[in-house]
Amino acid sequence: MDAFMVRKRLLIVDDEPRFAAFVERVATALNYQVEVTHHGREFMKAYDRSPPDLVIIDMVMPDIDGNELILWLVKRHCTANVIIITGFSPDYALNARLLAEFRGLRSVTTLNKPVSVPTLREALMAPLSAHDAASGRPTAGDGQNE
Repeated sequence: MDAFMVRKRLLIVDDEPRFAAFVERVATALNYQVEVTHHGREFMKAYDRSPPDLVIIDMVMPDIDGNELILWLVKRHCTANVIIITGFSPDYALNARLLAEFRGLRSVTTLNKPVSVPTLREALMAPLSAHDAASGRPTAGDGQNE
């Protein structure tokens, strides 16, 4: 790996282990450092321990819903890019995106389950591409190692 290569940290919260593992595989292939959580409170602890560059939030979970996590991230002055994922109505994800953007979270993307590999890959690459453009430095996932 190039000495100037920056490895981005991704934090996922999704109560479906198979879907979370799918996202982890795709993100790892893009050279993200990935941490998977399956509950909202677990996500909060992981975030506080080491704030990520990108978060993926499932909107519907048993303990805390995605909107609550969005508001929690706002209180933490989150600077991470956010991807909101749901297997329910696309309107649900859109409303969450509007809430997140209105409250000041940046670069909010929505995806609906099921998500294809190319669609997920594109969503994961967007923050890396934006970082490349801003810094002029290569980042993990820029295709140089593939």
